[in-house]
Amino acid sequence: MLKICYNTCCGIDVHKKMLVATIATTDERKVTTYLTKQFSTFTKDIKKLKQWLIDNNCKDVCMESTGKYWIPIFNILEDSCNVTITHPKYVKAIQGKKTDTKDSVWIADIFKHGLVEGSFMPPLNIRQLRDLMRYRQKLVYCKSSEKNRFQNSLTVSNIMISNIVTDTFGKTSKSILELILSKEDNVSLEEITPLLRKNLKSSPEEILESVQGNLTHEQNSKMKTCLKHYDNILECIDLIEKAILPLVTPYQDKINLILGVPGIKDISAITIFSEIGPDMSVFKDAEHLCSWAGLTPQCNESAGKKKSVHISRAGVYIKPILIQCANNAIRDKSCPYFKLRYEAIKKRRGHKRAIIAIARMLLTCIYQMLSKNAPFNYEIYEQLTQRNFKSKDKKLNVNNAIKFLESQGYKVS
Repeated sequence: MLKICYNTCCGIDVHKKMLVATIATTDERKVTTYLTKQFSTFTKDIKKLKQWLIDNNCKDVCMESTGKYWIPIFNILEDSCNVTITHPKYVKAIQGKKTDTKDSVWIADIFKHGLVEGSFMPPLNIRQLRDLMRYRQKLVYCKSSEKNRFQNSLTVSNIMISNIVTDTFGKTSKSILELILSKEDNVSLEEITPLLRKNLKSSPEEILESVQGNLTHEQNSKMKTCLKHYDNILECIDLIEKAILPLVTPYQDKINLILGVPGIKDISAITIFSEIGPDMSVFKDAEHLCSWAGLTPQCNESAGKKKSVHISRAGVYIKPILIQCANNAIRDKSCPYFKLRYEAIKKRRGHKRAIIAIARMLLTCIYQMLSKNAPFNYEIYEQLTQRNFKSKDKKLNVNNAIKFLESQGYKVS
């Protein structure tokens, strides 16, 4: 018989317009009685749900993370109940025997036996910081999309300024392109020359030749719209960063610890911190944190055979940032261990698996640093570099020499 972990608990089936809550109460004879009630998702009714739980002396609540509908319920119940948010796959009911009431009873039943695995829920201020950082990340993606659209229009119009300048959206290039879009005729050398900066390597004549294309009215309108949208996105990113700053200030010491890891810069450090939070005790160890971030292989074994070694799909926000930081870390000369480790794995497993391994190493470092409140220790990695990657003078014996000659096409007799 399964052990009962919660004598009084509640399972909530959440929907957009309404929610169904069932309180399961188990007495001393192990007999469970159920009390079910339906509420709307308006704030007034959610507060009634909170009072209903308090009246029935129910402090342990479980609900699945259905879209974004669980968030307002969690925010209201957080201060009075121990709310467990779980992935829908852990509380999925049997197909063909599903109603809203049965779903809430099923959630309460498996929760009272401790069969539900709860999701990681950071404190409120970290959740707010996470929400803003994720929105900023979406805006950065939109900015990149607009830059690509604008570059496509330049290519279609045969304006090849990208072959001359380093950054198409740099100060010089952008001012020249705005001049071209504002004129109906081709620009002259006298109009372009004042816009060029002193450190530009290309001559004014080369710039003029690169911008003499075939710009149609339709492409002109599209490019003006792209530039306007691009500037608006930059303004929105600035506004989001101003809202992020007050939330980051209380945790500046934690952010500085993360900044000490090779390959991690300001925005990346804040993004990683917003995802994992300041308290590492919520994760059992560094391996569980890496698994939560989607940097470890899935557990899929049957009859002694591992069916899949691919990493999981978890960590859709933190994983890309860690991979970017890993690409920077292998180029960082202050700590060559990451580069040497990457090259060693790449020979056997390829670039993708190697860079995932480096990202996992970085996240493990961050876990240990935040747990112990200690900065990144370069001496440890210098010792590892000398121990594992020091050059060894190997003498070439006869057998190896023969194999080498045969691999080169020679016949040794």
